[in-house]
Amino acid sequence: MGDDIRYDALSEFVAAAADEVRMPGVAVGVRCGGRDIYACQGVTSVENPVLVDPDTAFLLGSVTKTYTATALMCLVADGQVNLEAPVRDYLPELRLADERATTEITVRHLLNHTSGLGWGLIADTGEGEDALARYVGRLGELEQVARCGARASYSQAGFNMAGRILEKVTELSYEDAIASLLFEPLGLAHSYFHRDDVMTRRFCVGHNLGQDDRLHVARLWRRARGDNPAGGLVSSVSDQLRWAAFHLGDGYVNGSGRVLPAAALAKMREPTVPLRGSTLGDAIGLGWFVREIDGVRAVGHSGTANGQFAELLLVPERDFAVVSLANAGPDGLAFNQAVVRWALDTYLGVTHREPEPPPYNEALARELLRRYDGNATLGPHGGRRWLGAPRRIRGECRAFGRTP
Repeated sequence: MGDDIRYDALSEFVAAAADEVRMPGVAVGVRCGGRDIYACQGVTSVENPVLVDPDTAFLLGSVTKTYTATALMCLVADGQVNLEAPVRDYLPELRLADERATTEITVRHLLNHTSGLGWGLIADTGEGEDALARYVGRLGELEQVARCGARASYSQAGFNMAGRILEKVTELSYEDAIASLLFEPLGLAHSYFHRDDVMTRRFCVGHNLGQDDRLHVARLWRRARGDNPAGGLVSSVSDQLRWAAFHLGDGYVNGSGRVLPAAALAKMREPTVPLRGSTLGDAIGLGWFVREIDGVRAVGHSGTANGQFAELLLVPERDFAVVSLANAGPDGLAFNQAVVRWALDTYLGVTHREPEPPPYNEALARELLRRYDGNATLGPHGGRRWLGAPRRIRGECRAFGRTP
């Protein structure tokens, strides 16, 4: 398939899919055979429309976690951080609700979501240089949902704690540490954290569906600075394909030398803990979710912000990546899933199939039957009514085109 045909096919699919679900703006990128192609559609905002292009910035939500994990792996490779060391070695001031967990949680536990920490705190700790330290200082308020290392439990708080380790070890703010370790050597010129950096560039706002069945600009635009390591990155589809190419490569970057050893990149993609029956993947690596799709291993991460959605999927053995960014909900999730499935089928001949539901297990059902105060909603999705996590969390759980 020639490059022009591949571009035309992608552009046509993205335009049709975006129109079908009324996306204000989308940006899609595919890396295949060492070439990058893009398809952008629509505008940044229904109130102040500016055309979306490959350098337009979107909020990436939890895709940010792949950056936090990679930056920590840079410090591991340099001998400044030990994956097996207790977090308290780096954060001696740490105080959690469970004193045993305070001493037992390691850096690895944070990166593969086995710390046992609850999802996180909805806490505005300001926009100052101490925002992350103040967030971590409040983690004594957070419930410990499992014993450290016992099982995987997705934790926003755990990645914010990992970001605080970056600050302590590098003696830089989290944002400056990511810029120094990753943005600058990789040439990610359209990736930001600070609002003042974003507002002078072309960027998207989120949109949510109102009671009038129309899309309205989502406010709040983004969460507080203390949540940056887990979900605060603002970036473009062009930078995300550059990020994907780095993770598909050998750790060398032209003009910057070795940023991370190839063995460390491969280690991040290796399963560390299984996810049985999970919508996130088959297993968790270090900062990545791992899944087998039609006989090939894929790694990736999805992300959700207020009315913005991101999907990043890599197939390392095929040197392939697809990125899909959308700025409206709830259908931005479905749009991204459709793009990933189409790209896998079109460029790799890999077909994503819906999983067969597991057989009923009474013991597991009884374990899951409990009271979820404020953490469950009943609402429509795709013509069905179902009980699931709140939209904030639900979107982050739709990795690799799977729905809860």
